[in-house]
Amino acid sequence: MAVNKVPVLKRCRSLGLDPIYLGIDKKSNRELKRANKKISEYGLQLREKQKAKFIYGVLEKPFHNYYEKADQMKGMTGENLMTMLESRLDNVIFRMGLARTRRESRQIVGHKFVTVNGKSVNIPSYLVKAGDVIEIREKSKGLQRFKDIVEVTGGRLVPEWIDMDAENLKGVVKELPSRDQIDVPVDEMLIVELYSK
Repeated sequence: MAVNKVPVLKRCRSLGLDPIYLGIDKKSNRELKRANKKISEYGLQLREKQKAKFIYGVLEKPFHNYYEKADQMKGMTGENLMTMLESRLDNVIFRMGLARTRRESRQIVGHKFVTVNGKSVNIPSYLVKAGDVIEIREKSKGLQRFKDIVEVTGGRLVPEWIDMDAENLKGVVKELPSRDQIDVPVDEMLIVELYSK
């Protein structure tokens, strides 16, 4: 399995991203040294794609597959792509506040802590649907790990498309998110332009 080992703050700096979008509360004090280089149109498009891939922790091949799927769906390709990325199981766990970062949520899903509609799911890229009930497995609810996580993420705002019950570590996906409900600083139109060349 491919693993991205690039230091997170370094990557955020190069993409011009605020680490808070990844659930990280640190700031990098270093400045990015780009001597007023003008970025080409292709460079801008590539940067947006890399930003989206980095935020959601998706590698190139699966990301391209998401794009192809989004392109075949009705509606705007860019919005479909963002909705699909947002409805990945590891992202939903992060949004529910059951993990501090998306990387941690990926690990929680991979270690079979999560059930969807009562069935154990250990695939981080599993796409949730409207009406899905997502919760931490009954046996694992008492673990200190989840108490600590909920304490840290307690103040985080749960998006309105998720109905969250923090006491029982359980949430319901009311609907799939629309683009204006996704607070990720990515211009998906540039990604569409890049792939449609």
